[in-house]
Amino acid sequence: KNTKKVKEIIERYPPGRQQSATMPLLDLAQRQIAEEGSELSPPVGGWVPRAAMDHIAEVLDVPAMRVYEVASFYSMYNMAPVGKYLLQVCTTTPCWLCSSDDIMKAIKDETGLSHNYETTKDGYFTLIEVECLGACSNAPMIQINDHYYEDLTYKRMVEIIQALRVD
Repeated sequence: KNTKKVKEIIERYPPGRQQSATMPLLDLAQRQIAEEGSELSPPVGGWVPRAAMDHIAEVLDVPAMRVYEVASFYSMYNMAPVGKYLLQVCTTTPCWLCSSDDIMKAIKDETGLSHNYETTKDGYFTLIEVECLGACSNAPMIQINDHYYEDLTYKRMVEIIQALRVD
């Protein structure tokens, strides 16, 4: 499906340096799976299965282990299926001091989720507690897929989850 994009990505790098395309190709694979998975019942969010990593290694002509190392090192790549909406809640000190516990409570009250990498039965939400998302001055915050929500309250988090459930 993304053959043209793959070629464009690889061409960004000098000859002999094609392995530099590993990260953008992993991202492309994860986004393709999210796009296709959103139509399933229950929906599935973006993740990178081993078959995709093997294919990327083949396309780049590098050992598969090189792709596995990159995919497993960076937290932006999901190594297992996640929900349609990946709720990444910052619970480090600045967000915690600004009541990230209220955000976690809102998520639990609305979805039933309370543990890392737990997914709702309907496949819509997966919860992950993460380290700093870089918006300490606007804490507490959450990243949901590619979107960031700052200055959250319990009520606002409930509204966000309810809006996503309708989507």
